[in-house]
Amino acid sequence: MKCPRCEFDQISTIAKSPQAGVWEVYQCDQCFYSWRSTEDPKVADVFKLTKEQIDNLQVIPPVPPLEV
Repeated sequence: MKCPRCEFDQISTIAKSPQAGVWEVYQCDQCFYSWRSTEDPKVADVFKLTKEQIDNLQVIPPVPPLEV
């Protein structure tokens, strides 16, 4: 299986339906896109990224700790 967003082929299963075999949730180990097995893979076409685009994404600054 490949990621529908970046075509990377290392995918992790991060959740399974309470009733066995109904659905699973997968996550790409490269771009961290996640999707459910019941979704149409063409939905991710809007979010397609290349390896170069992923490598050049801006880093989101961390949220500072709450002041007490």
